[in-house]
Amino acid sequence: MVESTYMASLSELRDVRLEKLEQLKTAGMNPFPASVPRDLSLAELKSDFEKLETAGAPLSVAGRIMSLRGQGAIMFATLFDGTEKFQVVFKKDEIEEGIFTLFGETVDIGDIVSVTGTPFTTQRGEPSVLVTDWIMATKSLLPIPSEHYGIEDDEERLRKRYLEALMKPEVFKRFETRSKVIKYIRDFFDTKEFLEVETPILQNQAGGAMAKTFDTHHNDYDMDMVLRISLELEHKIMMTAGYNRIYEIGKNFRNEGSDPTHLQEFTMIEWYAAYETLETNMAWTEELLRGIARDVVGKMSFMVKDKDDNAVEVDFGGVWSKVRFGDLLKENASLDMETASLKEIQAAAKVWGMSPDEIKSTGKANLLDHIYKKSSRNIIIHPTFVMDYPGELKPLAQQNTDGTARVAQLIIAGAEITNQYAELVNPTVQRELLEAQSEAKEGGDAEAMEIDERFLTAMEHGMPPMTGFGMGIDRLVAILTEQDNLRDVIFFPIMRPKE
Repeated sequence: MVESTYMASLSELRDVRLEKLEQLKTAGMNPFPASVPRDLSLAELKSDFEKLETAGAPLSVAGRIMSLRGQGAIMFATLFDGTEKFQVVFKKDEIEEGIFTLFGETVDIGDIVSVTGTPFTTQRGEPSVLVTDWIMATKSLLPIPSEHYGIEDDEERLRKRYLEALMKPEVFKRFETRSKVIKYIRDFFDTKEFLEVETPILQNQAGGAMAKTFDTHHNDYDMDMVLRISLELEHKIMMTAGYNRIYEIGKNFRNEGSDPTHLQEFTMIEWYAAYETLETNMAWTEELLRGIARDVVGKMSFMVKDKDDNAVEVDFGGVWSKVRFGDLLKENASLDMETASLKEIQAAAKVWGMSPDEIKSTGKANLLDHIYKKSSRNIIIHPTFVMDYPGELKPLAQQNTDGTARVAQLIIAGAEITNQYAELVNPTVQRELLEAQSEAKEGGDAEAMEIDERFLTAMEHGMPPMTGFGMGIDRLVAILTEQDNLRDVIFFPIMRPKE
């Protein structure tokens, strides 16, 4: 009935299944029909089983065979249709002998079938369907992994996520959770009367963040282009048109190193609201993320790994603290960024692991950022808003008089989850800040921003005072599903081709 798993190669197993496929055809059964009988999902069958069993009417269900057992006069199969697993039973005296025999000779674990029969309860009390007829819905040519062992090779697991999700309910549920998180985010902003927008992925020049780009070429226009690194500039330009609240969920691309907490392709939610403040921004952020934890995941605390790879608990239900960037440096690095000289900051950067060559080519603000990330960010566990970063790091935000920017970053478990600004709308100041960025880029800083005249022109036409927000959805989902590696919340992570 089921092929042996001795040491047969995949090609040998495939050849056996191809023979069974031909046997189905010879028997007059299409191995890949366009449609099959199906009256209800397996979840609906399970939830309404008592009523359906009492009614005793025949019904049809469909699903993938996840297990097969028995032989001779009776066979048991477990079906899975993406909603639930359910047992179906084949008894030789309850089904036409020819199709009973055909099932035993041609069906394998992994095949998708449609069965027709009546609901009944076995002697062991198992809700089941007693099959009176069946047809093949899809004959699988390759086997699925063992339910017990799954996919043991980690790289193969990432390459064939569909098999991992098929065999492991917790992985299947993880990607359902991701989808529900995105739906919750949409519903949240729709309720607050935001307008969902779309902006281009393919751009003439990158802006809105400090990052290296993926470069490409537009053949028809014969011009170089890049994949976007941020949604910010286009959103602000749209605000000039008079839209008061807009948001977008979309992909960004940054051509940088990858590790468990960084990916080159990632999903962002960005939104902008005219006439609202950074304080409102932070309140909405807390409302949104608490709501996702409570209503989507069903709990308020999550186990994650800290900087030393120890399991720690993150509490979404407690107080969400607010702390200044400079105060963290004082507390954790004994450095006063307002009074420290460049040499003192460089010396501190060396203490916190920056190489002498890198120190020479790094500006003051980025030195401070390095010290902060090494001394402070990675020890923040519970949701905390870090505010007032060095202004040079945030050239698109309002600048405070002390050299900092009016911004906040939500940190959870040592990771940046959000960036949120009181947005800069003064075109004169914005040009000065972007000119400084452009000089840094010419000086060798590959991640510095360029001047975007299109953006500055739109700003000169008048942008309303606004606050804005950006959040990496992948990182949030990783925390909510308690995953240490971002690739485990991406169904199709980037992989090198197999040789």
